Amino acid sequence: MSEFTLKTRLLAALEGKPVDKIPVCSVTQTGIVELMDEVGAPWPEAHTNPELMAKLAIANHELSGLEAVRIPYCLTVLVEAMGCEINMGTKNRQPSVTAHPYPKDLEGAAIPADLLQRGRIPVVLEAIKIIREKVGPDVPIIGGMEGPITVASDLISVKSFMKWSIKKIDLFEQTLDLATEAAIMYANAMVEAGADIISVADPVASPDLMSPDSFKQFLQARLQKFSSSVNSVTILHICGNVNAILNYMADCGFEGLSVEEKIGSPKKAKEIIGGRARFVGNVSSPFTLLPGPIDKIKAEAKVALEEGVDVLAPGCGIAPMTPLENIKAMVAARDEFYA
Repeated sequence: MSEFTLKTRLLAALEGKPVDKIPVCSVTQTGIVELMDEVGAPWPEAHTNPELMAKLAIANHELSGLEAVRIPYCLTVLVEAMGCEINMGTKNRQPSVTAHPYPKDLEGAAIPADLLQRGRIPVVLEAIKIIREKVGPDVPIIGGMEGPITVASDLISVKSFMKWSIKKIDLFEQTLDLATEAAIMYANAMVEAGADIISVADPVASPDLMSPDSFKQFLQARLQKFSSSVNSVTILHICGNVNAILNYMADCGFEGLSVEEKIGSPKKAKEIIGGRARFVGNVSSPFTLLPGPIDKIKAEAKVALEEGVDVLAPGCGIAPMTPLENIKAMVAARDEFYA
């Protein structure tokens, strides 16, 4: 009989403590169409209804074997509450930002006094409470959200974000500070509702968009402030090939760093990270989990385990059309690894 529950094992793994086996979960998007049909909780309805949001998230934990429940399913909840316009997507396409409240300047920009009552934030908080009631105390709940850098870019548009980072540094930094404060408020509200871990996806911090120098100069301090101000274990996910910023990411204070397969070898990445953070990943979502076959998924997962990942997980958000059996294969690979 293991002394670990799913929750204590995942938290121990993220804190760098010994565990009996590596946990397997997704710290990124978990909604798939097959499960939406199975349990009657389709997008876009599951983005706005707490019961459906909870039902779909629990289904992936119960039916695939992923060892955590993770909500919500997009990176637009906080920015919608901050004034962005959102297209709610379709059954197999996530919500996206269509208009930004401050594209030209920050006049009138502020965190709304009723931020936590706006938009879908109450839906997410209620869904966390529902999940806790249904899965009990021993299953970890991961609250996902857009990171402060991505929040900032959504408030003013990526185009203005890039431009201001060079030509209007004061405005750029003001936007980052505003976004960081809002992100901390939302993250702590999720923790208060019952989330055990906050997983931040911050795609705009990727070297694909921001230079490593900019990351070091402007972004790192905001991410440090976020991680130190949130009352839970935190995970930072940044998309793309992050080798150029991995050393800086490890100094941001997050317990876990989630990265894509594009970084190459987990072993080399772990050498860079050292004892500063734990490695989460990095089975390819688009190129392995989505298309399969099962043998390839298992092989890739076992390589990640052999190379020392601390938490086995998809390298990025699970594609909505991913078959359930492919997610199960990743879990089975972990079990076979220890057989």
